[in-house]
This record gives sequence, C-alpha cells and structure tokens, in this order.
Amino acid sequence: MNSSKHTELANHAWSVADLLRGDYKQSDYGKVILPFTVLRRLECVLEPTREKVVETVARFAGQDIDTDHFLRKASGHSFYNKSDLTLRKIAADPQNAAKNLQIYVGAFSDNAREVLDKYEFNQQVRKLDSANLLYQVIGRFTDLDLHPDVVPNHNMGYIFEELIRRFAEQSNETAGEHFTPREVIKLMVNLLVAPDADALSLPGVVRTVMDPACGTGGMLSAADDRIKALNPDATVEVYGQELNPESWAICRSDLMIKGQNPENIRFGNSFSDDGHARRAFDYILANPPFGVEWKKVKEEVEYEHKSLGDAGRFGAGLPRINDGSLLFLQHMISKMKPVDVNGGGGSRIAIVFNGSPLFTGAAESGESNIRRWILENDWLEAIVALPDQLFYNTGISTYFWILTNRKDADHKGKVVLLDARDQWQKMRKSLGDKRKELGDGTNGRPDHIGAITRLYAEAVQVAKDPEHPLHGKVKVFDNEDFGYQRITVERPLKLRFEVTEETLAALAEAKPVAKLERSEEFVAAVRTLLGSSWTTKSEAFIALKDAVVAAGLTWPSGAPFAKAVRETIGVRDPEGEVQKVKGAPEPDADLRDYENVPLGEDVEDYLKREVLPHVPDAWIDHTKTKIGYEIPFTRHFYVYKPPRPLAEIDAELKSLEAEIQALLGEVTGR
Repeated sequence: MNSSKHTELANHAWSVADLLRGDYKQSDYGKVILPFTVLRRLECVLEPTREKVVETVARFAGQDIDTDHFLRKASGHSFYNKSDLTLRKIAADPQNAAKNLQIYVGAFSDNAREVLDKYEFNQQVRKLDSANLLYQVIGRFTDLDLHPDVVPNHNMGYIFEELIRRFAEQSNETAGEHFTPREVIKLMVNLLVAPDADALSLPGVVRTVMDPACGTGGMLSAADDRIKALNPDATVEVYGQELNPESWAICRSDLMIKGQNPENIRFGNSFSDDGHARRAFDYILANPPFGVEWKKVKEEVEYEHKSLGDAGRFGAGLPRINDGSLLFLQHMISKMKPVDVNGGGGSRIAIVFNGSPLFTGAAESGESNIRRWILENDWLEAIVALPDQLFYNTGISTYFWILTNRKDADHKGKVVLLDARDQWQKMRKSLGDKRKELGDGTNGRPDHIGAITRLYAEAVQVAKDPEHPLHGKVKVFDNEDFGYQRITVERPLKLRFEVTEETLAALAEAKPVAKLERSEEFVAAVRTLLGSSWTTKSEAFIALKDAVVAAGLTWPSGAPFAKAVRETIGVRDPEGEVQKVKGAPEPDADLRDYENVPLGEDVEDYLKREVLPHVPDAWIDHTKTKIGYEIPFTRHFYVYKPPRPLAEIDAELKSLEAEIQALLGEVTGR
C-alpha cells in the first residue's frame, strides 16, 4: 500500500470532522475520530470469525465457567466481541443507535473495552446522540474499509499515526502534551539502534523496546519501523507505560490495530507503580516531560530510595522535587539487560532532556550523585545537543543522552559530546513554540538526520582528526573529566578589639549579657572604656574584667559568655590578631570560599598555584571536600568572538543617523 492510499483512508476517517464542526471544538475532533477508527478496525479484524464467536457464546450459555480462553481461540485474536451487532446494523436504526452502540461496545473483551473506556467513549456517544450526529458518524465509518486483507497491520499503523498527528496538531497545547516531533523521534531512534545494525540483520532476531513515558506510542512505533527496515523478518516486541488516560488509550489502540499485544502498554505512574517490574529490555527510550515535579509520588520514591538502596531503582540519589527527569533515567537504567561473560546481552538507552540534568545540583547533591553513578559505571556513551525551538511546547535547548552497558572498545571510559545545534531549517508555518525542524533529505530538504547519524557513528575518529571539517562539532572526554573536587578554602579570623557605641549596643543585645541579673550595670561598667581599643583578645578581656570588677560586679564565667563578648567587641581587621581554637587558626566564615578542582588534580598543588599567591594565609579544610560531577556542554563548545572595532561601530551609527535624517527629511519636506 502506497502513501497516497494511507492518506486517502486517513482523510476518509478525518472527514467526520465536517460533521462535528460547531458541536465540537477543533481540538476535540480526535476524541471522536480516534476511538471510532479503533472500533471500526477491531470490527473489521473480527469479522471473519464473528459467527464462530457467537456460536461459542451460545454453546457455553448458562454454564458457570470462564469462557475468555474459548472466545479468544474462536476469534483467533487476543480480543473478541460476543454480540451479533455491527456498526452497519446500528447505523440503520437511528432511533436506537446510542443504546445499541453501548450494547455492542459492552460485548467486547475486557482488554478492548478498557481502551474505549479510557477514551471516555460512552461520554462521546451521549454527546453525539444529543446532537443528533451519532448515526451519521457511525454511517461514515461503516464506509471505511479497514479489513486486514485491504489494510495490513503495518499499514494500519501508518494510518492511525497520521490521525494521531492530525489530532496532536489541532491545538498547540495538545501537540505539546501528546506528540514528539516525528523527525526528532527518527533521529533519536537512529542513534539508539544504528550501532547494532549488523546484529539486527541476523535471521530470527528478536528485540524488545520499552518507553516508560510512552504517550501515544510514537517512539515505540518509530523503533519498530527502524528495526524492521534493517531486517523485515525481525520480531519486535514493544512495551510502555503512560499516566495520561487518553494517551494510554491511543497507544494501546495502536498496538491492537497493528496486531501486537496491547497488554504490554501499562497504565499508571512509572515511579510509584512500575508496570514492568523485574523486566529488562534491549532498547529503552523516552521523552519525559521537562521540569515536572514528582511531589505526588514523593512518599513512594523516597521509601524505595531509603529501604532498597542500590537494590532498588533510585539508590544513586534523588533529584530536587521540582524536576523528575533524572528519576526517569534511573528507572530506565534499572531496565537494562545484564552483559554476559562473552560480551553479549546488554541494552541501549536514549532519552530527551533539557539542559538542567547536565549541571543542576552542587557536589554530592542528588543530581550530582546520579551523574557520578552513571559516569563511574561507564554507561554514558554520548550527549547530543539539538537546535532550540524543535518542540511544540517549549523553545528551550534540548539534548539526547545515549547510554549503554555494552560500549565498544573505542567508547570505553569515554563520553562523546556532539554539537548539532546548527542542523535545522526554518518551518514554513510555526506550530506553537516549534519553529525549526530537522530535514530528512526528502522533498528537497537537507538531510540533517542522516548527517547527524553519520557524524555520531564517526565521532571518535572525527575528534582525533583536527583536519576534519566537522572536528569542531565533536569532543571526546574521559569519564573522569566531568568530575571535580569541591574544596573549602578557609582563611583565619583576624580581629582587633574596641569599645564604641556600636560595639556597646551589640554587647547589650547579646543574649548571655542580657540574661545577667545586673546587665545594665555590666554594660555601664564597660562604657567607662568607651574609645579604648586593643590589638589582642587577652589585653581586651583583662581591661574589660578590671572595669567590671571595679564597678563591684562579678565577671561571668562560661564559654557562651566569652564568645558573646568576643563577637561583639571584636572587629574584623586584616591586620588584626589571628583567633585560634585549640591552638589552630579559627576560620572566618565571611572569608570562606569554594573552588572546583578537577578530579585527578592534587588539591594542595591547586592551592599553591591558584590561591596562595593571592591570599598566603589560606588553607583547605579537607573534612569538607566533596566530589561532584557536571557536564558543562556549552562551555566546551564556546568560541570566543571578539567585539567589533569601535571605529566600525561608530561608522555604522553615523550611517544610521544619516539614513534617519534622510527619512525625516522626506516626511517633513525639508
């Protein structure tokens, strides 16, 4: 079946929109068209065995046994319908169309009916019936021939994906929620699967693909298509999980329509209710929502993190509550197949992120610890920077992270950074925030997808060859290059001591002084020293004590009191006395500084080279040193562009002034 036939059938289904106009918002057309397309396809698939199923129902009537197995066997599929109704019969009786359609849908097996329920199909039926449109819509779909001998499963998948795309593009908001741009998916799948091209071409190959945030299933479909393009005889089993009921129904419908097992698409939250627990897959890919908080599942996630540790999915760490991106990645890593002793097995992962997971979080924060865990296990193969304005609901920059636990020899211990931010063309018509697209080489478009895929495959060699024209677009680093030591640089607290109106006021307000029985007299005694100053703490305390005792008071004892006096009459002074604690210099919190030192570098050497020439009395508090990991992608590809010469800017300004004067002259007639 050629693409024009796909389009013709999709147009026929979408023509129902003409009937819906006025009673439905444009963005809601898909809520009718998609479930009716599913219903019509299921009917066409079941038609050859309909009578056999009805006979089986009659044979077991009145018997108290579970007939599900027998009815599936009779239908020849994983689903069935026990009714003798058809859409054509229902359309022929307009007065009873709603009642009969509900009876018909209720006669489907649970797995098929569940999909229609998630579409809120009964609600749509009532709405159509009240608008006197139901029998017309049913009639339009009875004319749509979706029998498997006319439209094979694979081709039906194309038709349904086209309807999903139209539904997604009806409103910018809907597009952002339900649809990842097709060309982005194609590139992502290429990078995920391409290194395995030889293995996938072997006879009898079977591969599993999983998307834990599968939406409408676009990525799963693309992975299926790509693998079968490499080997038409390959068996591809797709699995997914989705939280949004409508998206889940669309994805599950897609699998039913293509003849795959719809039970593989689970409904629910992947974090709190893992629908594929203890399962592992060959390929795992996802485009999780950017910057979405995980507060709703906080209790479950934190429980798993604390109680299971590394035996669970989130042992490496927990990101901040307002962005669950790195939780998705940890979840996906838990689904990787182990590598056997011969190097077989293993998995590949591709995920879309914004810039935040690259660097958010200080050393030993949840995010940093997750990055450390990934890099120290040598799972991160590459990060690819994409152009901005590629997605419908955000114009920000995005990145592919590609991970695997079976790196080839060239990639072991290495991470590839690939800059593809200039690989785009402007769209003729914007869709929400999407103003750019990746060309695929068809219809006169440049082949950005092919170019990026080839560069990815050759990245290590290109990075080694400074003469290669794309050398500046690829950089290869050791895993450790992204690690750093967060050192705390301390400097001594230096004080001089003086009694001024300001220090007296601070002394009077200090809690240990304010609690004294004769606090006002104490402060008055100290006031007699107003204007005095001392270079050392011992001199100051002797003078203060003598003044207090001379006033007939007792000098209080205790460390809190002594500390309060020092902190109030002590004034920071670069030339002051170094304060000590147990014989060692006391650090000044106000002068404390932090430095990030590359992971492999000796921190004392760094201190001598970078710090001591400027502040000779500094030292490192090694007890506070932390290990962090970040991937400063843009910094590695930054190219300095010097500002234009002032003379050039001045000349341009004068030229613009002259042009403005000329335009004003035309207006005023001068």
